[in-house]
Amino acid sequence: MRVLICPDKFAGTLSAAEVAAAVADGWRETAPADEVVLRPLSDGGPGFTEVIGGALDGRRVTVATVDPLGRPVHGEVLLVGATAYVESAQACGLHLLTRQERDPGAATSYGLGLLLTAAVEAGAVEVVIGLGGSAVNDAGAGMLAALGAGPVDVGGYALPYGGAVLGAADRLEGPPRLRQVRLVAATDVDNPLIGLHGASNVYGPQKGATREDVLRLDAALEHFAGVLERAFEVDGLAAMPGTGAAGGVGAALLALGARMVSGIDLVTRIIGLEEQLDRADLVITGEGSFDHQSLRGKVAAGVANAARDRGLPCVVVAGRNETGYREAANAGVTETFALLEHFGSEERALAEPARGLREIGARLAGQWSR
Repeated sequence: MRVLICPDKFAGTLSAAEVAAAVADGWRETAPADEVVLRPLSDGGPGFTEVIGGALDGRRVTVATVDPLGRPVHGEVLLVGATAYVESAQACGLHLLTRQERDPGAATSYGLGLLLTAAVEAGAVEVVIGLGGSAVNDAGAGMLAALGAGPVDVGGYALPYGGAVLGAADRLEGPPRLRQVRLVAATDVDNPLIGLHGASNVYGPQKGATREDVLRLDAALEHFAGVLERAFEVDGLAAMPGTGAAGGVGAALLALGARMVSGIDLVTRIIGLEEQLDRADLVITGEGSFDHQSLRGKVAAGVANAARDRGLPCVVVAGRNETGYREAANAGVTETFALLEHFGSEERALAEPARGLREIGARLAGQWSR
């Protein structure tokens, strides 16, 4: 039997490669004669450059950058020919903060701007930015500041970092220093910048925003969208699909002329997933939380859809499962296994995810292997 294992990361615990390896180890313990193929995935969030770097022969450039609170961290730019791949989560990621530190009103995307600057200085002609898993809600204002185009108030003074102050923005400091590189934003989030389905309302609470914070942030982003529209001569920016990605960084990138692409489609093309799907007998995918957002273009749903189109069974492994059987089946999911149910304890699921995935992998092999 040929088994294709292609999960996303389990945020906060295991990378996509570690998830795939753990499930594969369990399967091989039970069915060592089966052919097990590993293709870790990313939709643009954490692990984006790691997954692409594992498939392409590129050069990794270490970059000194900052986290969402301005503290020093290290990121990297993956250079493949004239194309650079950058992962926003390396500088803006929610995983870089403790739960107590989460504050979308103050968090900044400045570090992403430093990564973009490094890609430009390395000679890239095209920069592909993976968006996802962010702690910020500043519509890319910090990123623009690092590029020399930060927001200023009516007096010409630079605004503090974060999304909460963007209501005071009057204009941008100057043109962004990008040397005419082509920008590509890779994400599978189709949320607009503002409104009920916008960045603040949908993603603000998981980043630490209260209901009052959400209302203030949404109003601030609406105002800043107008600043971006005037600066870059674009119309209707706040309502465009994808502008809410990564706390509104998508809006700034689209204003800069970026082309938006599906992160999962980009990654699957690069790693040759379609060919592997054509040869598989069973597909195993997964992510940390399999929920209603997963069904809106996330990795697990994308893989399940592709498996369904080929008539392949698809099993989802997750940290927790919050979908109903019918909606999962409609997406192409045959079965779902969750660490929370496996262990019966959230504490153990978080403490021993690799062990749990090995045990689930062994159980799946006992059910499915010929």
